Amino acid sequence: MGDPAGIGPEVAAKAWHSFGGRIGRRRLKLVGNPEIFRAHGEFPEDAFWPADSAARSGSPARSIIAAIETAVQAALSGEGAAVVTSPIHKARLLDAGFPFAGHTEYLAELTGAPRAVMMLAGANLRVVPLTIHIPLADVPAAISESAIVETAEIVLGSLARDFRVAQPRLAIAGLNPHAGESGKLGEEEQQIIAPAIETLRARGHLILGPLPGDTMFHESARAQYDAALCMYHDQALIPLKTLAFWEGVNVTLGLPIIRTSPDHGTAFDIAGRGIADPRSMIAAIRLAADMADARNI
Repeated sequence: MGDPAGIGPEVAAKAWHSFGGRIGRRRLKLVGNPEIFRAHGEFPEDAFWPADSAARSGSPARSIIAAIETAVQAALSGEGAAVVTSPIHKARLLDAGFPFAGHTEYLAELTGAPRAVMMLAGANLRVVPLTIHIPLADVPAAISESAIVETAEIVLGSLARDFRVAQPRLAIAGLNPHAGESGKLGEEEQQIIAPAIETLRARGHLILGPLPGDTMFHESARAQYDAALCMYHDQALIPLKTLAFWEGVNVTLGLPIIRTSPDHGTAFDIAGRGIADPRSMIAAIRLAADMADARNI
């Protein structure tokens, strides 16, 4: 459901109807308050997995959290093959005492995953930000050799398992302009990023980098790798959203379940007007089903 005041219920409802309630052999279930979804179309009674009824009658923040928990529990138990989440408004949840920066961090907590990794996937590009929802000023201190190695191996494993890439290739971006210009524009590449890359190569992985962020996303450069690991949020998301704004999908790697979501926000300014574009939600459902097929779920 996502935030009921945003476009999440609308794009979920539109996607459900676009698929006719099924994708392949799997039925699609709308998770949350059925009445919120019914504001955007007619559905049979069995189209829903209602979230906790007590939470539904409480605060909007609690109803959002209850829908996430219900969907995750269904996936953990095997009742569901994957979870596709609608957008949430982080500030609303934080103001209500939610102790996580977003879906990714909360899903790691709910599933017991030691490290959850956010990937944004489009038809022509897959990107992963090493650091996610933190201020830009805090990024250099948050980068470490171990974080790069652990994140890279989660991404490479998922490329092989979930995306069926036989020999996955990972490009790793530098942090500074020109990837540090041999230490003249910053030392993180030489002190942290390059050693992590050498560790990964020693383990047999195909790695490019550290690459300058301003030259690694043009068409011929993208042909050299299957995913890009970037150092901070906008370094990864700007190229992805430029190339695939309406079809981009947010995928959480490193979890014991499959989770995807549309790559857009709550769009409060157009909520309730019936004009929200469901293409990213449709793409998120398709990718979740493809990943479930790859895992034989």
